[in-house]
Amino acid sequence: MFGTSKAFSGFSVNDIETAGKFYGETLGIRVSEANGLLTLHLAGGTEVLAYPKGDAHVPATYTILNFPVEDIDKAVAELTARGVRFERYEGFEQDEHGVARGDGGPPIAWFTDPAGNILSVLQV
Repeated sequence: MFGTSKAFSGFSVNDIETAGKFYGETLGIRVSEANGLLTLHLAGGTEVLAYPKGDAHVPATYTILNFPVEDIDKAVAELTARGVRFERYEGFEQDEHGVARGDGGPPIAWFTDPAGNILSVLQV
């Protein structure tokens, strides 16, 4: 039934305007807004919807978007220069910049959007 349907993912934010500035200006993603909804136009033609929930918004407790990068140290440095703060989580050994290395997975660093949703950059 849905084999040919172009599905998309979505997540909530507490403020569409603030989210648009963060995703568009800070992260450099092409965004568009229509009918009070924000669409993130990601590489490869993927679209993700951000919808407002205002005071009812509860940040996701899991990573909602992962951004693969070739050089995680360069990406973390650039994002830090743009005002992004990297998170630290118990159970992960992270360097002074917040990058977790080892444990069988790729180097990864987590940060949040202004609504508190968790995002990551990971080296591929």
